[in-house]
Amino acid sequence: MSGTTLQRIGLLGGMSWESTAEYYRLMNEAVKERLGGLHSARILMSSVDFAEVEKMQVEDRWDDAGRLLAAEAAALERAGADFLVLCTNTMHKVADAIESAVGIPLLHLGDTTARAVLDAGVRRVGLLGTAFTMSQHFYRDRLAGHGLEVLVPDQDDQETVHRVIYDELVLGVVREESRAAYLAVVDRLVGQGAEGVILGCTEIELLLDPDETYRVPVFPTTRLHALAAVDRALSGPSAASGPGAAPSGTGRPAPAAGPAPS
Repeated sequence: MSGTTLQRIGLLGGMSWESTAEYYRLMNEAVKERLGGLHSARILMSSVDFAEVEKMQVEDRWDDAGRLLAAEAAALERAGADFLVLCTNTMHKVADAIESAVGIPLLHLGDTTARAVLDAGVRRVGLLGTAFTMSQHFYRDRLAGHGLEVLVPDQDDQETVHRVIYDELVLGVVREESRAAYLAVVDRLVGQGAEGVILGCTEIELLLDPDETYRVPVFPTTRLHALAAVDRALSGPSAASGPGAAPSGTGRPAPAAGPAPS
């Protein structure tokens, strides 16, 4: 494996750094597992100040956010990145602005996730994420474009999911009561007919372990995205649109009626 050439992964991170750190860990672990020895991922990273980005989100200044991330993406391209990974579901709202600013591919998280869902045989899927991701069309429509029916929680549950992300998870706070609240939301989505649930915020995997067993498969977007990026880095441009090892990162369906205790 000493002759293996890895493409450089350009990470647009910091939104939040808690989940970006998971991207970094998962990518390096995957490269080490696949190539052995002392191999690690070739990564360039631009980590933005999330306080600035979150203010733009709340103030509905998405154009400003798009310009900010487009400039960071262009800097990564100049530094030698072969392709880009935007380490956040919500900021895929400005994916078009990023793509228009560079000449290298953006590995879109919505596409990676949709392929993993379809590979698992799921067609009706629940979506957890920030209020922006759950209530707006940019992400749901991307999933629907792959033939998926997307279910979202009701308004009260959306507020709970969003609050836990911004008040706890992005700060590195993980509470058992919040985990229980999320599992109850998952149960209600399954009651609506969801055959699986997308953990559609990159921090949610800090709260719901993808390796645990749930009523239905869960699709951990951080893990799926990181593994797809490694596939691309190892295989070159032809792997840009493939999910690679993504399905192995999904939660396992359980025969029991409820989530297994942790």
